[in-house]
Amino acid sequence: MEHQLHKIIGDCIKGTEFPDCKIITDPACGGQHNVPLFRSKDKSNETEYCNVDLLVIKDNKIRVIIEIEETDVKPTQICGKFLTSALSSYYIHDSENTPIGMSDSVLFIQILNTSQLKEKTSKIKQWKNLKKSIKNLLPFKKIKKYKLLYGNVSNFKNGKGNKCAKLITYIKKALK
Repeated sequence: MEHQLHKIIGDCIKGTEFPDCKIITDPACGGQHNVPLFRSKDKSNETEYCNVDLLVIKDNKIRVIIEIEETDVKPTQICGKFLTSALSSYYIHDSENTPIGMSDSVLFIQILNTSQLKEKTSKIKQWKNLKKSIKNLLPFKKIKKYKLLYGNVSNFKNGKGNKCAKLITYIKKALK
């Protein structure tokens, strides 16, 4: 399955300079491997909670987590990705020398695809309510900030209504 929105977001972020940062993306975003998060420093199936789409690492700490939902944009999926990420503490992969922990202040960004929504849908209002509900939980462990963006592929491409620019602004602010 081709993940057009994932690819656009991956290209957007990898095409931006983030000094002293490492960008890790899953295959759908143009990376080479899954991006697993674990409960503890023990890498096992029992401690792996989820795979995310993108991480921004600075000072050897996870500073930004990005999760992109292209098809399943129901509250259970949205909340599930947030919660499993929030309950995790480390990114562990063979490409790294040691487990990489969460910063004391992590930004979680969720991007939802609108391309399959029907006209006059209530989904966007539902998402706005969900965003408020999630923000009311914050801080939740080390996740201190939550952003929700939505749109389709053309909204995140350069040009008119460029949500990629907004995404980059959120990330840069979180890295200060």
